[in-house]
Amino acid sequence: MPFAALGLPAAIVKGVRAAGYTEPLPVQRKAIPVVLSGRDLIAAAQTGTGKTAAFVLPILTRLMDGPRKIRALVLTPTRELAAQVETNARDYARFTNVNVGVVYGGVPLPPQERMLRSPGVELLVATPGRLLDLHGRLALRLDYVEVLVLDEADRMVDMGFAPDLRRILKLLPTERQTLMFSATMPPDLNKVAKEALRDPVRIDLAPPSRPAAGITQAIYPVPRNLKTELLDEILSRTEVRSVIVFTRTKHGADRLARQLARRNFTVAPLHGNRSQSQRERALSDLKRGRIQILVATDIASRGIDVEGITHVVNYDVPHTPEDYVHRIGRTGRVDAIGDAFTLMSPDEQKDVTAIERFLGRTVPRVLLPDFDYKMRPREIADSVRTQGGHGGRHGGGHAVGRPGGNARGSSGGRAHHGGGSSSGGSRPSRPMTHSGQPAGGGFGRRPKAVRGPDRRRGRL
Repeated sequence: MPFAALGLPAAIVKGVRAAGYTEPLPVQRKAIPVVLSGRDLIAAAQTGTGKTAAFVLPILTRLMDGPRKIRALVLTPTRELAAQVETNARDYARFTNVNVGVVYGGVPLPPQERMLRSPGVELLVATPGRLLDLHGRLALRLDYVEVLVLDEADRMVDMGFAPDLRRILKLLPTERQTLMFSATMPPDLNKVAKEALRDPVRIDLAPPSRPAAGITQAIYPVPRNLKTELLDEILSRTEVRSVIVFTRTKHGADRLARQLARRNFTVAPLHGNRSQSQRERALSDLKRGRIQILVATDIASRGIDVEGITHVVNYDVPHTPEDYVHRIGRTGRVDAIGDAFTLMSPDEQKDVTAIERFLGRTVPRVLLPDFDYKMRPREIADSVRTQGGHGGRHGGGHAVGRPGGNARGSSGGRAHHGGGSSSGGSRPSRPMTHSGQPAGGGFGRRPKAVRGPDRRRGRL
């Protein structure tokens, strides 16, 4: 089904095609007709499934005619997500006269005030706090808003924005269309939904407990004091170019970024204490390949939209299962494939159990061959035992880091590596680059000394 068949005008379809899209994704096929009809909507869809276009395209269609006022408002929980939505909207609107603006915290107010006071902005993307600040300074009016979008609404509630959302709702016309897009729909969100929406159409495209199908998950049990050493080994044996590592705290992100930098990885931190210019530069550097590792906190897990992220690593197990789903959703986006690794210390077993209960299945346990866990054999055996049975030890006939299967070779085939191979224990060969040469350390870092017969680098 082409985009034109959904009722979108030619100028919008042209912008979508120029952005590189030819056919709508499931969430777009189901949501766009509903939004065009004027009905309120609640859409529960996994992150990375094309939710942004599902509401931006019909909104742009509506804004092509009418007064040049702020007629559509999109609220997002983070600056990164706001900037991403605004960029996408500009791309789709390039062949129309619709003007798009964005406001968020962490940058000076005066430029945003000047942008809003000059006539013309019709679609405004904003974070709740900055929107209220600007409204309090009389820099904008919300009297003409016809469409309100709550994007990643569950995250806004989790981050404590519910009071701000209620204040914003009181500033908007009661006669409006409200759209709520979210990766998950926890019970607390229903309170906001009842206040904001009227007789909404509900679309549930995928259970929130199911991450994207292309994501391969694995849990690496490890003592907490050895997490950095294990992460170093995983990255050293991995031929990847774009990795996001998640920590629980800002201090932890800074500390880990410094530790990885000392080990000759190219890395940048991303969290709420970084200035907006530092955050934008970190994301830009990751997109352009100037850095290979981004160490981020959960505040960034919804706002990172970088193509080609091959691996997500949970250095710290997230506190909630929903955060786990959002974190690992940074890889395997829109039917792509990727890997999500979680480093689990003994004190984090309860959090992992809650995640597995949420997912409805256990995640395979993985031990990295030849890594010194500084544990007795019985302790190692216990570390891979899951609540419902036993996990597997990778490397003894399995590919390291690809649970239940083999590693992807750079030529598109399969490459066995680790502590053994499926062909009877022959020594694994190093992966080949696209040029046909043996792969090096993957990150361009100084190669480490080979210690032992099986310590060859391979792809995860």
